[in-house]
Amino acid sequence: MINKNHFFGMILIFLILVGFSVFTTPGVKDERKTFENKGAKNCLAKPISIYSSKQVLHGRFHDDCQNNSNLCAEDSKLIAKNSIESNESNSNTSACKDTNYVFETKLMRISISSTGAEIKQIELNEFKTGDSMPLKFFYNNEADFDLAFSTDSEELSTSEMQFVPVYTNKLCDNVSKDSLVVVLKAPAYDKNMSEVGAVLFKYTFFNNSYQINLNIDFQENSDFLKEGKQLMKINWSADLATKEKNRDTECSASTVYYAKENLRVDNLSETDNDESVINTPLKWISFKQQFFSTSIIAKEKFVSASLKSLDKGLSDPCYLKTMQSSMLFEYDTKENSSVDFQIYAGPNKYSNLKPYNLHLEHQIPLGWSFRPIAWVNQYIVIPVFNWLEGYSLNYGIIILILTILLKIGLSPITIKTYISSAKMRVLKPEIESINKRFPNSDDALAKQKEMMNLYQQAGVNPFSGCMPMLLQFPILIAMFNFFPASFELRQQPFLWADDLSNYDSVLDLGYTIPFYGDHISMFCLLMTISTIIYTRLNEKVMGDSSGSVPGMRTLMYIMPLTFLGFFNSYSAGLSYYYLLANIFSFIQIFAIRKIYNEKKVREQMSVPNKKKRKRMGLQTLLDAAIKSSQTQSE
Repeated sequence: MINKNHFFGMILIFLILVGFSVFTTPGVKDERKTFENKGAKNCLAKPISIYSSKQVLHGRFHDDCQNNSNLCAEDSKLIAKNSIESNESNSNTSACKDTNYVFETKLMRISISSTGAEIKQIELNEFKTGDSMPLKFFYNNEADFDLAFSTDSEELSTSEMQFVPVYTNKLCDNVSKDSLVVVLKAPAYDKNMSEVGAVLFKYTFFNNSYQINLNIDFQENSDFLKEGKQLMKINWSADLATKEKNRDTECSASTVYYAKENLRVDNLSETDNDESVINTPLKWISFKQQFFSTSIIAKEKFVSASLKSLDKGLSDPCYLKTMQSSMLFEYDTKENSSVDFQIYAGPNKYSNLKPYNLHLEHQIPLGWSFRPIAWVNQYIVIPVFNWLEGYSLNYGIIILILTILLKIGLSPITIKTYISSAKMRVLKPEIESINKRFPNSDDALAKQKEMMNLYQQAGVNPFSGCMPMLLQFPILIAMFNFFPASFELRQQPFLWADDLSNYDSVLDLGYTIPFYGDHISMFCLLMTISTIIYTRLNEKVMGDSSGSVPGMRTLMYIMPLTFLGFFNSYSAGLSYYYLLANIFSFIQIFAIRKIYNEKKVREQMSVPNKKKRKRMGLQTLLDAAIKSSQTQSE
């Protein structure tokens, strides 16, 4: 027979083992740490070699300029006459081995491959990922930029060509200190394998800008390119790396954006794999993520493009999505010697994208599909937000001040709504009397006519309370769009929230509740509670306007509970704003009620209005409907 103490001991051990396995099972964050500990701390499997200026090139804006005539060439032509000796002596070995050249500015660090002269990686110096790691655009250095064109003998692709750096201005005293120019060259051959020209990639990096200028030049183009006009193809693709804590939210906000020649912006699906072939000219194409994007802008236009956004389904938490694009552009050997592009690789910040005047800022979801919402964000919210930023305030305080200013600006609408509700409450006994006199549905038109007569005599417009609410609607939706998309809130802490652009989890549940999630967001919880209180208070102060609609009162209390599940994984800044809006609404209601006495409303409505009242359009329609009904019954 089993001893009772042994039995309870076995149960206790079993519970300890179960608890230990639950608490030590790695989640997504743990998987990311495990992946990092294996030597891929920044989501990269390939190390990047940094070459010193003595070996090849290493341009730094903050380095002292070295007195090396090869690096600091006075000649600023596309190819310096004095090429780098090490490049000439090692050109044969460079062609056999892929090399990454790294260049650094104040804002970014760029890795360029000798194979194809492709930008393989971009790292932003001022920002970190959600896990406080270096912020890099491309997963595992998987970014490709391939130019395909036709020669007299064959189809060539720059991805098959080996480039060597031949010039850099190295920020010498005799050239501009605002830009770093790098030129990489690959030879072109004819049918007899004789060198007849060259393809040159000229990159210009700027010290205080996220813009990169790319000039592609065909030296002696008439010797190896087909004569006349031809279509060249750019194949640009990248595996994007995660940059935010909430990978699911980031993934649902990432896709390919593009602008047509008339700057009308469109995009592929953000939530599903999607692809599209655009046969009309395009101005720019962008691989857009939640808070960052890489865009290629044509100086003239792309003739057409094929675009694709997909998820490879990799289990690696550092991988986000794969973007692919193939663009055609026109080149004339007789008229063009080179082609120019601009590349933007930086944050999706309105103040950064707007100066391009190319609608790049339309990648930020500010409500562009409904202009009034976008106008509220463009001309009210963003300017006020930026103005408050200038005072170096915490972003939680900025949201507080912004909410107060918006509430003050909307106070005339709030007062109008309250007065309209007060008048309707005064008329409530008369309205109930009319409902009793016309209980049948057949008398609906007659009842409505009596209602209209009552409203006309009292000088009340039953729809006056709706208009102020409609005027507030664009602002409500504008805030819903602004806060989750605001780059300014990224990784900004306030109170218990460490990132106002992400949800503020105060308790990780360890399990998932359907429709709610696996954590408790405190700002969302407080916002929901305040919304329920506001609904109850509004019902008491404004009167129960839902009694005539079956189930409406229940729906008014169910909606906040729906918000609890919806906003739990949303931006903490948004929930915090709605919480503040509810609190200030409480204050406004009590203040207006104290200032605007209902007794005065009754007195004003009881005094007969000597002015001839204008008949309501709805009442005229009701009269016509009643006459028509009577005619048909006869």
